[in-house]
Amino acid sequence: MIQFRPVVFVTGILLSIMAIAMIIPAVVDAAAGHPDWRVFATSSALSLSIGIAMVLATNASWHRFSLREAFVITNVAWLTIAVAGAIPLAFSELELSITDAFFESMSGITTTGSTIIVGLDSSPPGILLWRGILQWLGGIGIIVMAVAILPMLQVGGMQMFRVEAFEADKVLPKAAQIAAAISIFYVFITIAAAVILSLLGMSGFDAVVHAMTSIATGGFSNYDSSIAHFKNPMIHWAICLFMVLGSIPFILYLRVIRGDLTSLLQDSQVKTFLIILAVSILTVALWLWYIDEMSLGTSLRLSAFNVISVMTGTGYSSADYGQWGGFALALMFILMFVGGCAGSTTCGIKIFRLQVLYATTQAQLNRLIQPNGIFFPNYNNNPIPESVSNSVMSFFFLFAVSFVFLAVGLGAFGLDFITAVSGAATAIANVGPGLGDVIGPVGNFKTLPDGAKWLMAAGMLLGRLELFTILVMVLPRFWRG
Repeated sequence: MIQFRPVVFVTGILLSIMAIAMIIPAVVDAAAGHPDWRVFATSSALSLSIGIAMVLATNASWHRFSLREAFVITNVAWLTIAVAGAIPLAFSELELSITDAFFESMSGITTTGSTIIVGLDSSPPGILLWRGILQWLGGIGIIVMAVAILPMLQVGGMQMFRVEAFEADKVLPKAAQIAAAISIFYVFITIAAAVILSLLGMSGFDAVVHAMTSIATGGFSNYDSSIAHFKNPMIHWAICLFMVLGSIPFILYLRVIRGDLTSLLQDSQVKTFLIILAVSILTVALWLWYIDEMSLGTSLRLSAFNVISVMTGTGYSSADYGQWGGFALALMFILMFVGGCAGSTTCGIKIFRLQVLYATTQAQLNRLIQPNGIFFPNYNNNPIPESVSNSVMSFFFLFAVSFVFLAVGLGAFGLDFITAVSGAATAIANVGPGLGDVIGPVGNFKTLPDGAKWLMAAGMLLGRLELFTILVMVLPRFWRG
């Protein structure tokens, strides 16, 4: 039987963290003389009181939790913090509906980056900062989940990183220490990004928000025109670097810090990620240079920024790539699904799954050519267990089925084909903007029907928690034990 005490305890801790985080935008609004500080202060007090009550009521009532309880904790925790994040949005001067507030909060905490807020340029500073904090907290939550939880749950092939992360890893001996070290580095790299952006000409406030949302590969900006608002090309290149840094396994950074300088460049997942990124950037840049007759420097900058943003699922934009022609648009749509590396802040299918699928397919083709031969798929020069291959192939199947159902569901709410298909893709891959005039890089999700927003919010959570984590709870057998 599932014990709900650990579920309540962990959720209470996370709710308390959210409450403490709300104090920051409250202080910012109070300093700016904006009345929304009361909304954040009240939301913080409410969340903190509920969170502390949940912790105190269950602190001494449990000692360990089972695998099934870990699934429940993961789902309930992410859903609860999305609800808590929506409270100040719903009661701020923006007067968002419950649907819009939840959509914005879910988009933030899952680092999707789709927004329903129109007029960001004139929005209260507390709201802008809160959106950045939501994505920043979501980013570190994703990393810790990928390192500590998903390998244990054996979700989508993530069990392949279980030994690498804990049992055989030389970085730090315990999971808690690894999570703490990653969190410290996450804070450090965010501060460094904020300082660099400030030196390049951003205001201090803009630098902090964009540092949080670029390292978290979230994509919330303080302006309706996103990064196109900033005319300094060096700001664009700097954010490109931060998005790439957020897309690499953070545990590799710890190894580099401790002297293992070669681990980062020798990791096959990182190398494949950088190769795909470089080839895509160069391809789109040459297309823009040839078709749109842009200068080579401009085409390379626009291509690099938007390709990195789409592939990593960040969701920033520096141009309307919907106007770049069919070839570039098709490539961008495909890159939406790719994502970055496991153990980073990115979502999507992720590079290692593409590598496992390729290695498994290559081994199967070799068996067809040489039926008596013995061929094993390999990843990072190690044989891939059959359980991992099966898990990855199951993930691909569920990803495709979920995408189809989301697209059909959005179409049922009256969305046109491009909007429905790209909306489903951007939700389940946690990218941010879609394609077309409605939800494209220069569009907004505000005009979508409420039913479509709830469906997309569900798709964001489904993609962020790697499908299996949610879908396994639909099985009656899960609850029967």
